[in-house]
Order: sequence, then C-alpha cells, then structure tokens
Amino acid sequence: MEAEQVVAEVVDRARAAQAVVDSWDAQRVRELTDAVAYAVARKDRAEALARLAVDEAGFGNYDDKVFKIQRRVLGVLSDLRSTPTVGVVETDPDRGLVKIAKPVGVVAALIPTTGPDATPPVKALFALAGRNAVVFAAHPRSARTTAAVVEHMREACEQVGAPADLVQMLPQAKIGHTQELMRQADLIVATGGSAMVKAAYSSGTPAFGVGVGNSVHVIDETADLADAADAVAIAKTFDFATSCLADNAVIVHDDVHDRLLDLLRERGGYVCDADEKARLQAAMWPDGGAVPCMEVIAKSAPRIAELAGITVPEDTRFLVVAEDGTGPAHPFSGEKLNVVLALYRYSGGIDAAVDLVNAITAYQGLGHTCGIHTANDAHVDALAYGTRTARVLVNQNLNEGAGSPRNGLPFTLSLSCGTWGGTITTENVNARHFVNLTWVSRPITPRDLDPDVLFARHVERYGR
Repeated sequence: MEAEQVVAEVVDRARAAQAVVDSWDAQRVRELTDAVAYAVARKDRAEALARLAVDEAGFGNYDDKVFKIQRRVLGVLSDLRSTPTVGVVETDPDRGLVKIAKPVGVVAALIPTTGPDATPPVKALFALAGRNAVVFAAHPRSARTTAAVVEHMREACEQVGAPADLVQMLPQAKIGHTQELMRQADLIVATGGSAMVKAAYSSGTPAFGVGVGNSVHVIDETADLADAADAVAIAKTFDFATSCLADNAVIVHDDVHDRLLDLLRERGGYVCDADEKARLQAAMWPDGGAVPCMEVIAKSAPRIAELAGITVPEDTRFLVVAEDGTGPAHPFSGEKLNVVLALYRYSGGIDAAVDLVNAITAYQGLGHTCGIHTANDAHVDALAYGTRTARVLVNQNLNEGAGSPRNGLPFTLSLSCGTWGGTITTENVNARHFVNLTWVSRPITPRDLDPDVLFARHVERYGR
C-alpha cells in the first residue's frame, strides 16, 4: 500500500476522533490528560518503559530513564493546571480583548531514537490539552518502545470515554511515511536531529522544531564551586547525556579552574591528557565529521574510554578534555551527546566568557542554552544580553532548562532556538503552542493618535 494511503487512513481516524472531543469543556479535558499522564508515569509503567527503551535502542541508563519519564510527565501535568487551553484563556478589559483557544486538529509528533519513552507522553499531553489528536512517527531503532507508550495512552483515552484514536502511531517507521504524515497533518512538532527538523520546516505544514544542542556552562570566579561541580556532573551524566541540555562545554575562570577540576574529579570525572584526548577524538569522530559516531552516543564513560583505548577507573562517570579552540578543527567544541565534557578556561572579565560562549555556539548550538554559576548579577546580565541563546540558567544544572520544580520554565522535551537556530520561537514548546487563538475585540475609549503628541520629542530635537 502506498505511503499516502497508509497515512491517510491513520489521519482520517485521527480527525474523526478529534471531532468527538472538539467541544469538550475544560473539566473533561483535564480528566483526559490526568488519565494519560497516570497511564505512563505510574511506577510500574515507567519502570517497564525505561527497561524497554534501554534494551531496544541501547542509549542511556535505566534508573535515569525512570526518573525522566516521571519527572517530565508530572511536570507537564502540573503546568497544565495553570495553563488554560480550552475556551477563554485570556481577558484584557482595558484593551477590550478576549482570547479563545481552539484545537489545531491533527498533530504529527516526530520522536527521536534517544527519547522513545518520555517524549511521546509529553507531546501527547500538549496535544490532548488543546483537544487535538496526535499521530507519532517513531524512530525505527526504538519503535517498540514508542508503540508501548502509545498503547498505554490509548487505553487511558478509552478509560475516560475518549476515542482511542486520539493517540496513534504510524504502523511502520519509514521515512516516506513520516514525510507523508508531515504533509497531511495540521501541525508538526519535531524533536530530533537537524535533518528531521529541516524536513519538518520544508513540509509545507506549520511546525515547531528544536535546534542543535551544545549547551555551554560558565563558572566565574565568584561561583559556589561545590554547587557548580555538582550541577555539571549531574547534567553531564544524567541518562548518559541523551539530553540536548547536558553540559557540552564548561568555561571556567582561571582563578578557580584548578579547584573546579579537583571537584570534578571527586564527582567521577576523568581528565584526559593530550594523548588520550587524541585517541578519544579518533574514536568519537572516526570519519572526521561533525557528528560523533553511533557507538559513543549515550554510552557510559568506561565504555567510551574502552573504545578509545583509554584505561579509566571503573567508577568513572564522565570524561574531561581540555579545549581552547572552536569549530570543525576542534570537534570537542560541538555537541557530543555523551558523557565527554570540553573544559575551557578564561581570564579577566566576564566579556571573555561571553565571547567564548558565542564562538562555541556559532559552531553548533546557536540559540539553544547557556548557564552560569555566579554570585554576580552583572555577570548574569552580560551573558543574557551578550549571547544568542534562548535560555540562560543561573546557578542550576542545565537540564533544568527543560523545566524544573526549582524554576518557572515550562516543562517540555522540545526546546526551540528562535531564528538563531532556524526555528520559529525561542520558547520551551508547551501546551499553549498547540491551540489556535481567536481574538475577540470590543470597542474601547479611543486612543490618542494626535501627531503633535506622538512626534513631540522628535520635533523638539530635530525640528519640523
């Protein structure tokens, strides 16, 4: 059967299911999202899905995946409590405006091979909160895991009287089917590699995509070094760095560099010498490209070291390499998607660190995320105003950029990078991106458009 027909049958079922819930009120929608979240995040399900994800695709580790599934799903559910997506979602009496949320229709959700477990329920919750249907395009390497998640969510839909076909997955994980789904859907949410995101934006269908990761973390001379070392180690090692937010580069002030390096060693870091760095580079980029080979993606530090012929202690959690350059000639300056950390040092003022962040992200990661550990608010401002990044994390681990109980960022697994990174928004993609808004406008007291008033300052300075 041709891809067009296969996909059309799935999309037709999705449209029929979406029509059933199109008029549901907020209470019924909450029952639906609660049921779907519970079906995936409850302990036994999260554990089984985590095990399946690790066994099937071979990325990350079991314990962290259990935590990730539960934290992301529960975080999104918590956000939905204060994010209206049905009916009137905003009123502004002074401007005479009322905004009414309406479904977008059928959402095509593209799933990366590194996130077949937590990504589908997060995207499903966003879609269902807006009374949409969602169809998943799984990655071939991890399709069984995505299928298991989808089946749990379909059962949850039926439990609360919603059609199971609100949540579907393409029957075959093929590129042609995914491309056809993107063409037939009403909205695309693409999480994955740059090729996938580019295809989504080229499909002719409205799309939200993510940018290349390569997050950068600055540690200045005023930082709480123990807290900073904890943050780096946590983000770098969580699920073997499957997240695009995991520290790829750390830029440390010269005054605290040696002390921080000692603290990283205490937390399981192994610092490679020059010869070991060269062997590691050869193992990670055997063909000299910009993307690490599949054998080192989301693998443990001892496994990566073994591939590079480096002997490390069994309890090594991550590898550290000194770096001083950026760009293709310095591949460690790019996104590594594993537990290898590039360590830079800077001296003088914060502007030197800002320049390094910009140089690193100009190679890979433009628009994504940076962070800083500091006690100096002026240094935060320098980073926030001086870098082209969508998120600046202050005294946190960078994984918290996808939402955390400790900050106000929306929970998500789709982190956009604005025009810097080739995407349409700089926001954490969340449920409010899955609705159309009707603006109701009523008359207000007319605003003063007197040109003498509006141009008074200009005329005073430059004359008529």
